[in-house]
Amino acid sequence: MKDDQAIIQRAAECLESEAQAIKTLIPRLGEAFVCAVELIRECKGKVVVTGVGKSGHIGSKIAATLASTGTPAFFLNPLDAYHGDLGMLGSEDLVLAISYSGATEELLRFLPIIQAKQIRIIGMSSSDDSLLARFSDVHLNIAVEREADPLNLIPTASTTATLALGDALACALIEASHFQRSDFAMLHPGGDLGRKLLAKVEDVMFTENLPFLTPSMPMSEAIEIVTKGTLGIGIVVENPSPALPSREREKSLAGIITDGDIRRAMQRLGADFFATPVSAIMSTNPKTIHKDAKIVDAGEAMNHYSIHSLIVLDNNNHVVGIIDSFSCLPGTRFYH
Repeated sequence: MKDDQAIIQRAAECLESEAQAIKTLIPRLGEAFVCAVELIRECKGKVVVTGVGKSGHIGSKIAATLASTGTPAFFLNPLDAYHGDLGMLGSEDLVLAISYSGATEELLRFLPIIQAKQIRIIGMSSSDDSLLARFSDVHLNIAVEREADPLNLIPTASTTATLALGDALACALIEASHFQRSDFAMLHPGGDLGRKLLAKVEDVMFTENLPFLTPSMPMSEAIEIVTKGTLGIGIVVENPSPALPSREREKSLAGIITDGDIRRAMQRLGADFFATPVSAIMSTNPKTIHKDAKIVDAGEAMNHYSIHSLIVLDNNNHVVGIIDSFSCLPGTRFYH
């Protein structure tokens, strides 16, 4: 038990150290950070992130984050650059160079080549007087008070701070470039989140065996339909013309009845409940959404109104389905 407590304490101290390392970056956000954001935003080529060792691993993730939020970016290892990959650098590119010490030999030997190509450099190191800072057009200070490990040797807090500052650059660029959900979706069409942002309500809505009711229907019949529907809701539509086949009858929305409406009505009406028409109980102003709306919009609407379902309408305002909150979750399979 004592060893368990020591392990938990050490882990907590590590997390506190890394959290503090990130917090120390906040007062340093200023002109240099704004200049870095502007350089990236105005870059007509690609942002080439470079670094060696742990800084390289962090740089690779920063490049991926930038690319996923609308900034063309990739990671280039300085060692690979010496063996043919310099051809990947163009005159309109921008380099983001990372070295906590600011004195990594492999990186520093790479920087004069970049300067010779007249490519601008954003440097990230722990000292504004480092060699990397001197090579850089803009320098961002990523110094931390100490590493999070007990020996103060392993890149832990420093790599966390570097990664966080890279995320801060990406977030600031989203703001500066007015990057939208739709832009993100176009860059992530294959993932669950991309599908959520791109998919339409009609892709996930329920369309089969919808619990349709009419205003004149007695609650004795309506409650059976709502129960079989399993969605906890009944859709009240205007009485259709009996001359038309059921599949062709226009289903103009008149209201809805929920499980809650039924429970409250049963308590209020007692024995008269089952003979009461649907029109006396239904809500006449239900929340709806168009079939062509994005499912993310449906989810936001349900969260806003604290409801679990929306009635789906077509261009003629006729009921074509129901979408529920589960359908708006990432990873949900499409019903069609």
